[in-house]
Amino acid sequence: MALVVQKYGGTSVGTIERIKSVAKKVVDRHKKGDRLVVVLSAMAGDTDKLLNMAREITPEPDPRELDVLLATGEQITIALFSIAVKEMGYEAKSLTGYQAKIQTDNHHGRARIHDIETAPILENLDRGRIVVVAGFQGYDSEGNITTLGRGGSDTTAVALAAALGADICEIYTDVDGVYTTDPNVYDKARRIPKISYDEMMEMASLGAKVLHIRSVEFAKKYNVPLHVRSSFHDQPGTLVVKEEPSMEKVVVSGVTYDKDTSRITITEIPDIPGMAAKVFTPISDAGIVVDMIIQGSSGEKGLANLSFTVPKADFEAAMKIVEKISREIGAGPVHGDPNIAKVSIIGVGMRHHAGVATKMFNSLSRANINILMISTSEIKISCVIDERCTELAVRVLHDAFNLDREPTE
Repeated sequence: MALVVQKYGGTSVGTIERIKSVAKKVVDRHKKGDRLVVVLSAMAGDTDKLLNMAREITPEPDPRELDVLLATGEQITIALFSIAVKEMGYEAKSLTGYQAKIQTDNHHGRARIHDIETAPILENLDRGRIVVVAGFQGYDSEGNITTLGRGGSDTTAVALAAALGADICEIYTDVDGVYTTDPNVYDKARRIPKISYDEMMEMASLGAKVLHIRSVEFAKKYNVPLHVRSSFHDQPGTLVVKEEPSMEKVVVSGVTYDKDTSRITITEIPDIPGMAAKVFTPISDAGIVVDMIIQGSSGEKGLANLSFTVPKADFEAAMKIVEKISREIGAGPVHGDPNIAKVSIIGVGMRHHAGVATKMFNSLSRANINILMISTSEIKISCVIDERCTELAVRVLHDAFNLDREPTE
């Protein structure tokens, strides 16, 4: 008998028929003897509908009340699902984030989980029930409803699995695992049977949409095995686990891309201590996340150029901040480019193999793709390119590293 936490995304429970189908899948697993905690997202599109309703009243809804509103999406799903399970003759108990004792901080819309009291869930499991928990939500120290941000249901599931000491956390979605690249971009993409936490975190942060990065961070921290599977069939998916020695034999595991990025360059910055802090402190204070940063000479003695990337949604706000900073510090013109993309290769095998960057750069060069910025870590290399070249770059790199082929032992 295993303790299993399962999470089903919005597409998997997007209609009444799909809810009934997932309920049957869960009941069949329950009949085999497993103890099940099921985490559900809102039905596909419901969160956006609720958000749009609030914005019809005001462009900037009160964060506390917005959390109260958005949390209803998951409550609808868990109630309907539990009704479906009971209709099949089995016991189920739906729990909101508050009822499941998922305690968070008070940052509405992006709350982080602090603690989970497992007693309510364990008591229901001990009574032979399927426990159904609303994803994406919790409550703060004052009893206010909080939400975890987009992708929060993944985080809820992994956090519950860690707190309960579950044997595995299964993430069910509309794809059947993690692929070497986006199958919608390249039909040679191959499903990866097993991948390390570190590789999955890099993929999630660099554009792969299968898992939310916070959920993978949780899984790595508490050593929770993840199994990414399709909710529409029973085929094996992708296991996300602790790194194994065999994984280092694969130099590159995947290619990702991210079009949700933009570049800002400040020219002719005085090349003296403290300038970078003066540039990035106001950006940070505005809640804008900066990714890649490159500084180089402007061509004139004592002056430097500084380029960095920010999410495309923050481009206009960041430009206004940076133009003001540029005037204050006596720098030159500010240039912005929202029409860029980031393409990356990821693999734990990069740590011990030479020539990976050379192959990446040569491959892009042969395809006449210009590299605008480069950043690296132990297990990834990212290049900023013209957005129009994104799909071509993905295919070129996928071919260069033979990712359509199964790795050999």
